[in-house]
Amino acid sequence: MHRQGEPAQLLALARTGADRHQVGHARWKFLTWCADSDIPEVRQLAVTVDRWWPESEAFIDTGHSNAKSEGINRVIKLVARNAFGLRNATNQRLRTRCVITRRARGHLRTAQL
Repeated sequence: MHRQGEPAQLLALARTGADRHQVGHARWKFLTWCADSDIPEVRQLAVTVDRWWPESEAFIDTGHSNAKSEGINRVIKLVARNAFGLRNATNQRLRTRCVITRRARGHLRTAQL
């Protein structure tokens, strides 16, 4: 029989109706597992999970997340960047600022874009 690792055990509590004590204990086990690791990325994972704990706890309590809307937003941004031929998000922001600033000053008309 395959035993789940600590991260999977914590997320497996989603939609189970686990009480705060069970969730808190699973969180403690996960963070302890990470702290005992010799792998720097695993320790960083603990820091990230701890930082995002309110959101993670909400998912465990409700079983709901905003993953679908985040995925849609990612696709929209990707399509917008590709439409302008800009693969670099920084260049896209700079171009957007230039266009908005010029338009606000009245130097460019929408038809010119």
